Amino acid sequence: MEKQKTLVAYFSCTGYTKKVAKSLSEVVDGVLYEITPATPYTPSDLNWNDPNSRSSIEMKDKSSRPAISGKIDDFDSFNVIYIGFPIWWYIAPTIINTFLESYDFSGKRVIPFCTSGSSGVGQTDRYLQSSCSKQTKWYPAKRFPTNVDRSTLSKWVDSLNL
Repeated sequence: MEKQKTLVAYFSCTGYTKKVAKSLSEVVDGVLYEITPATPYTPSDLNWNDPNSRSSIEMKDKSSRPAISGKIDDFDSFNVIYIGFPIWWYIAPTIINTFLESYDFSGKRVIPFCTSGSSGVGQTDRYLQSSCSKQTKWYPAKRFPTNVDRSTLSKWVDSLNL
């Protein structure tokens, strides 16, 4: 049986998703990788009450693909990939599509997770899965509150039967 090498990639603007991703990487003994935008988001960029803020404009345009800084050199060595992000407008930020379209996920297990104070995952799977090849083993996105504990993460990972 092939040994699983696990990546926990995440995008976080406020630190909540980063905290969950760090805990998850410890639970799964995975490599932690931050998805970093080429142009960092400022607080005004994240003002969802402003229809002209950067995040509002990106989320209105489903074809928006914010540039990412950096690459994962040994990406092909990973066969299980958790991808974390905050929920924006009931879906993943479009930078996650950029990440998914930057690599070949064929034959890999992709397990999205998200953080949100109250919003559900909405259409997240539909918008993200289409950025991967049909040969990707896609798992349904799971939402966690920002204060999720390691025990809950561990139970979720066990339930995946990887």
